[in-house]
Amino acid sequence: MNNKIYLKVNTDLTASPQVLSWFEQINQPPILDQEIWWQCQTLLIEGFTNIVEHAHKNLPTETPIEIEAVRLDKYIEIYIRSQGQPFDLEQKLQQISEFEENQQERGRGLKIMSAIADKLSYEQTVDNRYCLFISKYY
Repeated sequence: MNNKIYLKVNTDLTASPQVLSWFEQINQPPILDQEIWWQCQTLLIEGFTNIVEHAHKNLPTETPIEIEAVRLDKYIEIYIRSQGQPFDLEQKLQQISEFEENQQERGRGLKIMSAIADKLSYEQTVDNRYCLFISKYY
């Protein structure tokens, strides 16, 4: 199995329902473990929200965010490409306190993503954009 889908949206949190609806295509045939599918949806929407709220916070709403999802035999890969600022994901994850100690509103999404993703990275691409890469086995 190799299913690939692509979506381009504006930097706007109101696009979240559209992003989740688009992502449903990748769940055909449905992943048998509902919890894994819920985790994939959570990873996607947390990643999208972080790009809108942080990477693109000073950019116009028209700035595109490109999302690609690929379903392979045993895992799903999600690529969220943005035009934001450099960001050291590993360093940020080390700076954020654990869930129990984290009373702040910010930063928990990254910890959640780190906890449920099998692979998580944020790297510069050859065209001077950035790509949030997420991989989840099912």
